[in-house]
Amino acid sequence: MKWPSVSKSSGGLFDLDLKQEIISNFEEKMTMPDFWDDNDKAQSVIAELNAVKSVVDHYDGLNNEQEELQMMLELAEEENDESLEADVVSGVKELLRKISDFELQLLLNEPYDKLNAILELHPGAGGTESQDWGLMLYRMYTRWAEKHGFKVELLDYLPGDEAGIKSVTIMVKGHNAYGYLKAEKGVHRLVRISPFDSAGRRHTSFASCDVVPEIDDSIEIEIRSEDLKVDTYRASGAGGQHVNKTESAIRITHVPSGIIVACQQERSQIQNRERAMKMLRSKLYDRKIEEQKKHLADIRGDQSEIAWGSQIRSYVFHPYSMVKDHRTSVETGNVGAVMDGDIDAFIDGYLRHQIRHD
Repeated sequence: MKWPSVSKSSGGLFDLDLKQEIISNFEEKMTMPDFWDDNDKAQSVIAELNAVKSVVDHYDGLNNEQEELQMMLELAEEENDESLEADVVSGVKELLRKISDFELQLLLNEPYDKLNAILELHPGAGGTESQDWGLMLYRMYTRWAEKHGFKVELLDYLPGDEAGIKSVTIMVKGHNAYGYLKAEKGVHRLVRISPFDSAGRRHTSFASCDVVPEIDDSIEIEIRSEDLKVDTYRASGAGGQHVNKTESAIRITHVPSGIIVACQQERSQIQNRERAMKMLRSKLYDRKIEEQKKHLADIRGDQSEIAWGSQIRSYVFHPYSMVKDHRTSVETGNVGAVMDGDIDAFIDGYLRHQIRHD
């Protein structure tokens, strides 16, 4: 019998000392007098703290279960209690499953893994047959999310001409939603006897699944005074009595970015400075948005053609039953369970495969 060990099974992914150090740092921040000055930032810190504490509590709980099973085994051996030994064997199997789930959570350590996921489905060529396949995948992901306690919000839905969908976009909300669902990004292939073909012929259909993290659009713009170069000058005008005799106009250069803003509209230097700072914040915000879009484009990666040869997974209903992931070779013959949302084995296989090949 394989004896479970939380520390060994985690493959070095879990560093208890580091987690405890992170918790201490967060708790120290919460004791600062100005902690609640920015409520949104404070709530973010609390959420991060709770997430780390949850992982540590989970780790401690698994270790406690392991110690209890060890004591039960020793007692069973001392008293030669076969019934108790059977309970230990059953407990070890369950603990190994829990450790495997825990290890999977530890694999989700990329910056965006913890965020909500935006999932889009687009059927490929093939009309009603492919559109129906898109609807089947939509149901599969919805069922998976519900089973894992994630909340699903329908963002966009375009029905098919006769059946199925032309496209659908959903938001899957919950901790690590993107971390799990990023494994599903790619083209999915279906082989089955078409219910829309009166001749009962076998059809192959394709649909693409795109997954990106939901990034909060409340971007903080920090402007340090030491990063600013401020010049004053006389405002230009149409001449005569309207020409400004004082240096009320403001030009501000944000040195790190090279962005320059200027304002001479207001009568006083103070007012022009305030207006110029608003302009600078807007320009910095816009640049941040563009950087964010570029980062999302990098996360998306190259978009594969929705066609033969580009699929990440095949779902075969006929002439045999099998679902196989072509990236990891994980497969199962229980097609019905997969279409009902049982895709954890494929997600698990993909995440572990990525760790091995990074």
